[in-house]
Amino acid sequence: MTAVAAGAKSGKQGQQPRLRADALRNRERIIAAARETMVEFGAEVPLDEIARRAGVGNATLYRHFADRLELIHHVTLSVMSRTADRAESALAEETDAFQALRGFVHAAVEERIGALCPLLSDGIDRDHPDLLAARERLKAAVEAVMGAARDSGQLRTDIAVGDLMVAVTQLTRPLPGSSCPGFDQFVHRHLQLFLDGLQTPARSELPGAAATLDDLRQRRL
Repeated sequence: MTAVAAGAKSGKQGQQPRLRADALRNRERIIAAARETMVEFGAEVPLDEIARRAGVGNATLYRHFADRLELIHHVTLSVMSRTADRAESALAEETDAFQALRGFVHAAVEERIGALCPLLSDGIDRDHPDLLAARERLKAAVEAVMGAARDSGQLRTDIAVGDLMVAVTQLTRPLPGSSCPGFDQFVHRHLQLFLDGLQTPARSELPGAAATLDDLRQRRL
């Protein structure tokens, strides 16, 4: 069970006592609903709407999360944990290393991390121990998938985790306004084109240097 599922509280409030099964289900529903509505409407979506989507009352939401920033903190942890789960599962279940990479990337797109990147606003503690631990787990999981594909001779050697995650982020970042209805139908198609470009032999030399997750964190992409 992840730290999110166990109900770890953020920052100043310390560790939350173990929740009853029904309370834990409510908490997980709230986090899932918050993730969905924030993808749709942005981080400022009314908390009342999140509670409605989760099928709980406003009082239940506030019993679990004191304010919007605490809820965003846990949504961020949940997405990072789920994405790491996807990487670990792809590597464990697929015998072909590059197919494992393909499977992970297509699955990671479904987490819509590009739409959720703005959640890491100035109000969120990026150095919170829970976020640092989740980031390290995600980094290790993605590096393992990429390392296996690289060791198999199928993945070009001049890219790093940051390069891959930037592509996934950009393909899942919503376009300004609503002038492109149905945009999502092209995501997996364009992602497949991108993945084909990662295979060896490389047809060109990439400009610049490979990007790590630490690079992205410092640049706040």
